[in-house]
Formats: sequence, C-alpha cells, structure tokens
Amino acid sequence: MGNPLRTAQDRRLPRIPEPCALVIFGVTGDLSRKKLIPAVYDLANRGLLPPGFVVVGFARADWGDGSFESLAYAAAKKGARTPWRDDVWQRLSERFHFIPGSFDDDDAFDKLAETLDELKERNGIAGNAAFYFSIPPAAFPLVLNQLNRTGMADPSKTGGWRRVVVEKPFGHDFQSAVQLNELVDDVFIPEDVFRIDHYLGKETVQNIMALRFANSLFEPVWNSKYVDSVQITMAEDVGIGTRAAFYDASGAARDVLQNHLLQLLAMIAMEEPTSFDPQEVRAEKLKVLKAISLPADISSGSVRGQYLPGWVAGERAVGYLEEPNIPATSTTETYAAVRLGIQNRRWAGVPFYVRVGKRMPRRVTEIAILFKRAPHLPFDPADVEMLGHNQLVVRVQPDEGVVLKFGSKVPGTSMEVRDIAMDFQYGEAFTESSPEAYERLVLDVLIGDRTLFPDAAEIEQSWRVIDPLEAAWANTKPEPYRAGEWGPRAADEMLAREGRTWRRA
Repeated sequence: MGNPLRTAQDRRLPRIPEPCALVIFGVTGDLSRKKLIPAVYDLANRGLLPPGFVVVGFARADWGDGSFESLAYAAAKKGARTPWRDDVWQRLSERFHFIPGSFDDDDAFDKLAETLDELKERNGIAGNAAFYFSIPPAAFPLVLNQLNRTGMADPSKTGGWRRVVVEKPFGHDFQSAVQLNELVDDVFIPEDVFRIDHYLGKETVQNIMALRFANSLFEPVWNSKYVDSVQITMAEDVGIGTRAAFYDASGAARDVLQNHLLQLLAMIAMEEPTSFDPQEVRAEKLKVLKAISLPADISSGSVRGQYLPGWVAGERAVGYLEEPNIPATSTTETYAAVRLGIQNRRWAGVPFYVRVGKRMPRRVTEIAILFKRAPHLPFDPADVEMLGHNQLVVRVQPDEGVVLKFGSKVPGTSMEVRDIAMDFQYGEAFTESSPEAYERLVLDVLIGDRTLFPDAAEIEQSWRVIDPLEAAWANTKPEPYRAGEWGPRAADEMLAREGRTWRRA
C-alpha cells in the first residue's frame, strides 16, 4: 500500500529508489573512484538511498571486502560534495562487497550471481540490481555475454528489475554504435538500458528546459526571426592526461562533439515536448538531430587543430606530440570547430557554431544565443561603437549560471550606448549547492527515470553527423595552435568569412 499522505504530484518529498544493488564493473578505475563512489556517499548523506542498498564492486584486483572498503573510504572522503559524516559512512560501508576477477572469468561471474542471490534475501533487495559499466568500451561485449550466460540480466529469472548503465563513447562510428546497441538490447530489455552522458546530469543543462518552457520571456524570440547565430563552446585548459591510448584513437570530435555538444545543441533547439515524459523529451531531441545539416563544403565549414607547446595559466605546457605515449606522427585533432545548420522552420538559416578544444586558456562550457541587431539604430554611429549583439549565455561550467547581455546608456551627458550584463549565478541565487551530475544520474538509474539518458536512436543519429566529418578529415593534417590560445587561426577565419567572431568565453 502506498503512502496515503503522498501523491504522485507531490515533489516536496525526495524520490527514493526501491531496495536494490549497484554493481560497478571496473570499480577500482578513475571514474569509479572520482565520481561514482563519492556520488553514492552523497546520496546516502542526503537520505536518498533505500534501506538494504548494497554496492558490489567487480575488478581484477585480488582484494577482499575490507581492502575494497578502504579504497572506497579514501575515494568518498576525497570526492564527497556534502559534509563528511562518519556515521553515514559506517552504515554505507557495511553494505560494500567486492568480487575479484577478469571479464573472461566464468567463475567470478558465477560468484557475482551467487552474491546477488544471497543479498536478495539478506538485504531484502528483491532481485533489483543496476550494472554500471565503468570499463573500456572494448570490454562491453565480454561483460554483456557473461551477464547473459549467468541469467543476471533477465528479470524473469531474478525476480526484480535489472538495468545496465553504459558510459560513452558508445561506439566509434555509426556502424559500431548500431552493433553495440543490438548487443545491449539483446541482453537487456531496451527500457532497462541507460546510456549515460554526464553533461545531461548538470543542473545548468537541465535548466535549459526550465529557462525556455517555464518562461514566456524567451520562447517568442527563440527562432530565426530574432536569433543571428548560436555558439556552443567546450574549452578545457588541460591536456590529455593519462588517456593517450584512447584519445589518440578517437580525437576531439568523437570524444566530445558526438555526445556532449550535440546533446546540448538538441536541448537548445528542440521544440517544447507535450510533457516531460522521457519518451516525449527524447522524441523532440531526435527531431533536431535528424534535422542537422553539415556544411556544403566541409573543408571550409569546419576546422580541426592540434596544440603545440605553449603556456597555460602561467605554466609551461608541452605539445600534443610530446605527450607520453603519443606517436610523433599523430594527426589526431585536439580541437574541432564546425558550422552546423538545422533544417526546420524555427532554425532555417541560423548557423550553429560548435567548438571543442584542449589546452585552451581556461576551462569553460557555455551556450551563447546571439540575437540579431536592432533593425534601426537612431543614434550617432560613434555612440554605438561599443554596442554588440544582445546575448543570452548559459554557462554550464564552471561558473554555473545565465548571463543576459544588452545595451544600456552610459551615465553622462552624451547618448553613448554599450553592452552591460545581468548575471545570474546558481551559487548566489540558491542556498543549496547543486548536486554533482553523477549524483543525479545514479539516482535516476536506481529509480528508473530515463529522461536524461539518450536512447539508441539519438546515439546513432549523432554518429550520422560525425561520420561525414571524420571521412572528410581523413588523410588531412590538423591546424596548429599554441597551448593557451583559443584554437587555430583558421577557426577565426571560418567565422570572419560570414561577418562574425567567436564570443570571448
């Protein structure tokens, strides 16, 4: 019987999952230690995990439960967003289990199945389990086949729901994405597959829908009649770190443009859904992805670059070819910029400039809507020299918020007009700090809410955008730019040919 004091419409009480297990494959890796384990602690600290909730770690390390608990303790304490409370950790750590083994080890997976069966009775999780793939994409088929062999992916055999969480990159091109989708959907029910894009878990990204659809202020001008162009920027001040093998095989477009930035574009450009039902939201995003058009001449409508040695934040930075384990002849791009269009009535003729780069001057992700200039300015030309386009900028990270830029008279005796900014920041407007993206997404997986998770059709359609770019870029060399610069000069020239400039992020 449900709680008679609570209705489905009551949003004041928190959403708490049913008793369940979270199985993390690759639990000793960077993603698990830096994001997943701290997210689990923060959820527990906020009282959002159910009684009997258990974490089962699976990795190659030959550890026991105690050693795993020590690793998890260090990871949680270092990465926790909420205040540390020993009593919360004590209760949580008592429900940690570790299974050592490799992904081709049948005995280890048999042991995992036995452990989940035991926890079903001991912790009252009723057979509910989510499997998180914090592992390299090449290992996905091995683990999926093991889950299929043991029956752990079959709800009819386990007596509860079974879900799988798959990290990006989901394939490396359209064909591989289709094959991987078929494999995952063959082992799990399609509704139980959660393809995670952590950008969609960020509060500022979710606020795009609130900004557009909860206000009458913006939607009337959210179209080609008033919008001159849209710029989506993801700049990182870091290099490739320890990801040399993966990054050199993928590059900036496959690593970020295919997933994060095309998802941001879809949310900015989508039509209003009939409701926030997951299927309705994904249907509107898919329409945008299908309507994307590439430049008629990809060579002039896109730029790929690779960073040279330089200076970032006052520190010397090596070039990409000097990074550890990068071949001296590598032509992998660390910067990509492309002019996209959207072929529908709302956005016809509006260019969407999308760029991503490493070793940029600073870390920033933002979406800038640049509006058309007023059709007539009854001012002396000298008085409006400092007046630019009206802009609405959604800052995704690190200074989460929204900036509105518009013209205002400068105090004085003359009618001088220049740009000023109204700045909304999450950290100042709300007393509660924003949850980490993984915090929200892990909770959504356990609850079964797929709103923020792209489906197979979105993933495949995104690759249909990227594959022609990769084909056109094959056998070409990336444009050089120095570490600490905003990308190659060719990227500035691409916009200059159309009378525009990149926004200073």
